[in-house]
Amino acid sequence: MKPVDIVKWIATVIQLIGYGLTGLNIVPWNIAAFVIGIFLWFIVGVMWKDRAIMVVHIGAFIAIIGGYLGS
Repeated sequence: MKPVDIVKWIATVIQLIGYGLTGLNIVPWNIAAFVIGIFLWFIVGVMWKDRAIMVVHIGAFIAIIGGYLGS
């Protein structure tokens, strides 16, 4: 398994944990999981040199932090 695949699967599991925590209304741990998952997916974008993945995860980071700080 390539390093990028390991990071990708770890990021995916962490994102799924974030969704589960959100469903259970466990705040702010859900936000922490999402931020970690977003960061790891951004790293995957860097490793793949895929700007679309990088941009969407920068947007997701801004949205989730903005929403959290605004609540």
